[in-house]
Amino acid sequence: MADKETKTVDFEKLKKTVAVGVRMQDNVINATPYFLEENKKQALGERRVGLGVMGLHDMLIYCETMYGSEQGNKLVDQVFEVIATTAYKTSVDLAKEKGSFPFLNGETREETNRLRQAFIDTGYMKKMPEDVRQSILENGIRNSHLLTVAPTGSTGTMVGVSTGLEPYFSFSYFRSGRLGKFIEVKADIVQEYLDSHPEADADNLPSWFVAAMELAPEAHADVQCVIQRWIDSSISKTVNAPQGYSVEQVEKVYERLYKGGAKGGTVYVDGSRDSQVLTLKAEENEVPTFKEKTKQHVVLVDTISDLRSTDVTIGSEVGNTCPVCRKGKVKEIGGCNTCSNCGTQLKCGL
Repeated sequence: MADKETKTVDFEKLKKTVAVGVRMQDNVINATPYFLEENKKQALGERRVGLGVMGLHDMLIYCETMYGSEQGNKLVDQVFEVIATTAYKTSVDLAKEKGSFPFLNGETREETNRLRQAFIDTGYMKKMPEDVRQSILENGIRNSHLLTVAPTGSTGTMVGVSTGLEPYFSFSYFRSGRLGKFIEVKADIVQEYLDSHPEADADNLPSWFVAAMELAPEAHADVQCVIQRWIDSSISKTVNAPQGYSVEQVEKVYERLYKGGAKGGTVYVDGSRDSQVLTLKAEENEVPTFKEKTKQHVVLVDTISDLRSTDVTIGSEVGNTCPVCRKGKVKEIGGCNTCSNCGTQLKCGL
């Protein structure tokens, strides 16, 4: 959808593509074999579809606009407004041709009008342009939901573009495959830029070649919130945070997402798991040499009452002596009552 010559978005092409996509997806609902009657009733009753995006960051790069910047967010807002309004107008046109989704039809004209009014009075629809809302009130709409943003991780990687609405994790990184190997991935768009700009420095690219880990977590969250305004279903988006990000900082990001109108969110702190799908260094994901670990005992609290001692209090409460090793004291560690000596988790705070 990006015009590489003018460095702008081809909005007319975008509108035509969205219209075709909505019609295609609506046809898929009828073409799908339903094996359970309940599924068939629900699918045909609401006619829910989920048009999404892929390669959003590529589009911004071609427009020489930085992902997560104020200018970038304005362009993203404009793009998704066009997608949303075009999708809804197309669905209204489909309703004129084929009828509204059945769950929006009442037994009487008055009931149908009431259902349509309730539909356009939802939180999402109140943000829609008034002409779209009025057209639904007059003509109904073919689909109860029209938009979502799926992750497209495998398909985006396969065709060499950024996945879903995410920025590039890096322009050179390692990806774990299903065979357990780590494959180096280099973004095609960087080489394309270098080929067309021989004077460019590969190690000092323009600002719009920003990677996910270079963005502040708040910038990730803000992009999601801008897009959520125009998406009636859910969004797949990861807020990437650097190593050492605290619980309190993560909490603030979730609050930012909530206040910004996001329906949900994922905050991933780099290096917080033993292994991860994307990493900047292959060696970080090497399978560690196996080391035999002391087996962690699992103790049922009910069995603790059967243990007796005349000298100390043996139990699962903080300050008690551990009933497993009879040496360590029970302390609260990570939300669980845990033995300071053998590490047995005796009671979970959850």
